[in-house]
Amino acid sequence: MSPWTARIFARPFVLGVMLTAVITPSAAAQDRWIDNTLRGMTLEEKVGQLFVANVYGRTANTRDPADVSANYAMYGPRIRNAKQLIDRYKLGGIVYFRWTNNLGDPAQIARLSNGIQEAALSQPAGIPMLIATDQEHGVVSRVWAPATQLPGNMALGATRRAGDAYDAARVTATELAALGINQNYAPVADVNVNPLNPVIGVRSFGESPELVSTMTAAAVGGTEVAGVSSTLKHFPGHGDTVTDSHTGVPWIFHTREQWEEIDAPPFRAGIAAGADVVMTAHVVMPELQSDCDVVTREGCDPATLDRDILTGLLREELGFRGVVVTDALNMAGVREKYGDARIPVLALKAGADMPMMIDTTTDTVSLEVAYNAVLDAVRSGELSEGRIDESVRRVLELKVARGLVDDPFVNASKAPSRLGTPEHQAVAGRVGDHSVTLLKNDDGLLPLNAGAGQKVLVTGYRSVSNTSDAQPAAHLADALRLRDVSTELFETGTAPNAETIATAVSRAATNDVIVVVTSNATGSQSQRNLVSALLATGKPVVLVATRNPYDIAALTDTPTYIASYSWTKPSMQAVGRVLLGDVNPTGKLPVRIPAASDPTMTLYPFGFGIGY
Repeated sequence: MSPWTARIFARPFVLGVMLTAVITPSAAAQDRWIDNTLRGMTLEEKVGQLFVANVYGRTANTRDPADVSANYAMYGPRIRNAKQLIDRYKLGGIVYFRWTNNLGDPAQIARLSNGIQEAALSQPAGIPMLIATDQEHGVVSRVWAPATQLPGNMALGATRRAGDAYDAARVTATELAALGINQNYAPVADVNVNPLNPVIGVRSFGESPELVSTMTAAAVGGTEVAGVSSTLKHFPGHGDTVTDSHTGVPWIFHTREQWEEIDAPPFRAGIAAGADVVMTAHVVMPELQSDCDVVTREGCDPATLDRDILTGLLREELGFRGVVVTDALNMAGVREKYGDARIPVLALKAGADMPMMIDTTTDTVSLEVAYNAVLDAVRSGELSEGRIDESVRRVLELKVARGLVDDPFVNASKAPSRLGTPEHQAVAGRVGDHSVTLLKNDDGLLPLNAGAGQKVLVTGYRSVSNTSDAQPAAHLADALRLRDVSTELFETGTAPNAETIATAVSRAATNDVIVVVTSNATGSQSQRNLVSALLATGKPVVLVATRNPYDIAALTDTPTYIASYSWTKPSMQAVGRVLLGDVNPTGKLPVRIPAASDPTMTLYPFGFGIGY
């Protein structure tokens, strides 16, 4: 039964009761529901509605078998599942991760989502839940096959096709919606102008504000046309850092003029395209912060906690009226100066709406402490209840706009058939074909002569983590075998030692061509040693960079070089088609590649790429 009926016409809401006719609420009815709901909420319910948290397990009302003592430490000893968590805090948002054991097969994910919505609607206020995940694709992908796996943002930037960004986002959102996930923490709107950036890199569409703006707007449109909320991240920009905000506090010294020229345009474009949500960055931008003394570092809080940035820039100058969610508050970038009791209060005072409390076994934060701290701040007058109401209203408006108040449930039995469809896989293949970028073909090795009986060794990177799908060598070998190419696979892990490299060299002796895949080899001496040893064999070598495209700067002797920007299966299948000449590479660099010895010198400029 629709909550519109329950809240507007004061009839009891009973889970499982079906209406014989669908009630489409008017704008006035929606506003009335928001007003009545907000008016009827207790302070505790209002504060709970602002928090986003993670849950453990694959069902809403049973304890996760993999639960360990550290899990739920932030919630209290009597809370062991999502329902108990929602009962305690009346949360407004839940975020799924693989490491919390939320994401199994499609029907299980959909049932978990439905269980969470049942728990939310069973609360006195009867407010449905925002359920989010980070499905950026590429190096950050939470939902795996049979969901469609797509190349990530930098691969999309290499296509130069806004239509590809729109279609990729639409496919992603359509599949998330089938799982009951109504909010995607994507797209990344950061402009990656720093090749040494340790946390953004290929998660960005590129280094050009114009390109990133175009692709960001397209991704917002593709996400929201499928009924899922998009999230621009990470405001005010995380693209020019050398510090990972998960482990430290990044400082970005862009002047106001530089910020307007570099960082702001994609956020402006995304907001103009109708983005529902903006996520904050745990970065210090002293030139944008009036209270920050660079010398003493007094008053230099991260953007998440800074009113000049969240209210002054985002709300007042960019005109954003949607929901502002913080990046996870367990990250070191926001915890340098303050404890769990101050961070969410300061974030709300700065202009954030939804503090995100993520609990891990290594970085435990306390939702109990944070929740009570916000309550205490209101009771003491540090935060007014009116300020809390502003954020709650935005959250309720988002839930209404996305249709959650009308019907937050999904058909779990149909979820498997809605993921990885032929149409969706075709989109992934098309994006892959458009993105592969050929930078060097000095010996004219490519395309390979597959009909000449050439034997190909595919070797190189594979993640050793059980929680990663990063196996580009295997995906590429499979793609070549499908074309009846005689292919040998030898994966070397993430950091091959001398024995592994010797084995790869030995395997090369019995093959005609070597294809070696790398992942950020610029920062991995062992991967560079592998490539150098294979080049020394005298055999033809193709180097495929499957993450940041900068690897060629450290391996300039390589005569044949491809950048795929992504290790996903569709990307590696596209590389296979390029290797064999089935696809003429049309990808163009979305970043420049600087020389390793002199970062001011450019080896390959923005927009470079060759074909056959």
